[in-house]
Amino acid sequence: MIETLVFYFFAAVLVLSSLAVITVRNPVHAALFLVLAFFTAAGLWLLLEAEFLAIVLVLVYVGAVMVLFLFVVMMLEINLLKIREGIWAWLPFGALLASIMVVEMWIVLGSERFGLAGMIAPEAHPAGYSNTGEIGTLLYTQYVYPFEIAAVVLLVSIVAAIALTLRRRKGTKSQDAAWQVAVKRSERVRLVDIRPAKRAER
Repeated sequence: MIETLVFYFFAAVLVLSSLAVITVRNPVHAALFLVLAFFTAAGLWLLLEAEFLAIVLVLVYVGAVMVLFLFVVMMLEINLLKIREGIWAWLPFGALLASIMVVEMWIVLGSERFGLAGMIAPEAHPAGYSNTGEIGTLLYTQYVYPFEIAAVVLLVSIVAAIALTLRRRKGTKSQDAAWQVAVKRSERVRLVDIRPAKRAER
């Protein structure tokens, strides 16, 4: 009974924080609500006895991704009025996309394998059970090809991001580490013999 109440409490907080992410006007507040959503989702993972996923969600998304996102949002001067222009024109498309996502989630959660009852009260595991080992076994046996395809897609996206941002720009300063290491003393240091000036006679 207590686990069920905790589950519904976390679920309500997660839904409300997710709605706040897309409804608040301040982007910094939206990022903070997203952090709350991540923490609440980690709590749901703990209820499902998936401690490894909960820790990874907090460390990777909250500890790394959201800190970087907050830094970028707070450093950039975002024109909120320009962003809101034409937002109502995309409302029908957004509603259609949200409806499709709701139907897909209902199909997944209503199935026999991923039912809501199984999410609220997971089956008890024997002593010595490791969900980390279970995830690794599934990734490298049953889902090894999708896992490798996802790794290749991420690698291609990293290379593409570097190729798009690494451009020769005029007027920018850059350093040549090889030239700095190979420099000689005679090229950098010049000894100047300065003779003392004579005091003017009165």
